Amino acid sequence: MRANPKGTHPGTQWETVIGLETHAQLSTVSKMFSGASTAFGAVPNSQASAVDIALPGVLPVANRGAVEYAIRFGLAVGATINRRSVFARKNYFYPDLPKGYQISQYELPIVQGGHVGIRVGETEKTVRLIRAHLEEDAGKSLHEDYGGMSGIDLNRAGTPLLEIVSEPDMNNAEEAVAYAKTLHALVRWIGICDGNMQEGSFRCDANVSVRRRGSGTLGTRCEIKNLNSFRFLERAIEHEARRQIELLSKGGAVAQETRLYDPERDETRSMRSKEDAQDYRYFPDPDLLPLEVGEVWIERVRRELPELPGAMRARFEREFGLSGYEAGLLTATRELAGFYEALVRTLGGVHKLAASWMLGEYSAALNRAGIEVSASPVSSARVAGLLKSIESNRITRKSASEVFDAMWKSSLEADAIIQSRGLSQISDSAEIEKLVESIIAANPAQVAEFRAGKQKALNFFVGQAMKATGGKANPAQVNEILRRKLAP
Repeated sequence: MRANPKGTHPGTQWETVIGLETHAQLSTVSKMFSGASTAFGAVPNSQASAVDIALPGVLPVANRGAVEYAIRFGLAVGATINRRSVFARKNYFYPDLPKGYQISQYELPIVQGGHVGIRVGETEKTVRLIRAHLEEDAGKSLHEDYGGMSGIDLNRAGTPLLEIVSEPDMNNAEEAVAYAKTLHALVRWIGICDGNMQEGSFRCDANVSVRRRGSGTLGTRCEIKNLNSFRFLERAIEHEARRQIELLSKGGAVAQETRLYDPERDETRSMRSKEDAQDYRYFPDPDLLPLEVGEVWIERVRRELPELPGAMRARFEREFGLSGYEAGLLTATRELAGFYEALVRTLGGVHKLAASWMLGEYSAALNRAGIEVSASPVSSARVAGLLKSIESNRITRKSASEVFDAMWKSSLEADAIIQSRGLSQISDSAEIEKLVESIIAANPAQVAEFRAGKQKALNFFVGQAMKATGGKANPAQVNEILRRKLAP
């Protein structure tokens, strides 16, 4: 059972309320408070420095690059950059937390407020942000291949994170996924996070509650931890909303707790009672001075920001005549948008054809190969050569697909492939007219049907013409000549 677009459970008066806490691993080469590497996949515990494992006498030093990435994000979402923020100790015990506390930010985060615009179908919505704060990651507990015991890998300990906390502005799983995807695209767009969900670079915690429709009071929330795929995020929210509604409908009460999502059983399970902020006993870290961010630094970062997805999407609609849907897809990633812009600049026009090809054949080829635009074997200049051949009616759309496939597998240009395979479209009117006359003469029954008002009979003649020319005849010319010759 899927949540409906309005966030209410079918047949009831319950409304789902969702807020997300997203952890984006910042793409720095070193950790938040030490010089240890953040590279993924190293031998366990080979990238855990004395600072990371909290040896006595060591002192943390904040990573300037991580701070700048936080500023970049704050500016991108229209937030306030706090000129003074404070690192705090968040106290809790877990085996992969070597210090017994996590360095985070609490009362004074570096980023305050902001918003993210999302689109669900044809509906646009703004999700407000509460904050985005810097913190360090914990290590990782390993539960396999240890003979019933657990191992601890502290390579991740100290890795810089930006935790982005939304207001509970979402009312169904579809909106939550749209928000998460938009945020994922944004942090990649501005270059602060690689977004690799398989490696844990981007993961979400979903706070889910339900309430009677129309109520102004939020229900008791449960937090679903560490959702590292958009599909799991959607399924976990839908299951949790159903669970809470069924519980409340039977007169029960929802316990505030942290839950885990089991994708194999498609259910959430209780992990532990949910702590409140006071349970962590936050206090300013005495080893770290307050973080001061000056106006000069902020303005430099603002100047260096790339054009943001929303602004580029609006410009594509305005300058290139694209629909909001087309512009949204083309600005899904910075690389895809850049490829499209380079393509239309080379072509000097045909914006709609370029968009159609990018969202069709080109995107399909990327998906089949499982690669990003940056690894594409076909450059924008080569695609432009192919589209020029389509625009000039040198080749048909069907032949263009064959040419593109050959371009993808080789370094040949479109012109060379068209010539070597004899794919040039037949556009000679006299030649097409002669062919049409012979087809009409050979099929008197179909001619009679067309002249009797059966317009579908025209498709038969078009098919015969295309078959006779191996699909090379210009379809527009074939149609025009057929209608003229078939007229009573």
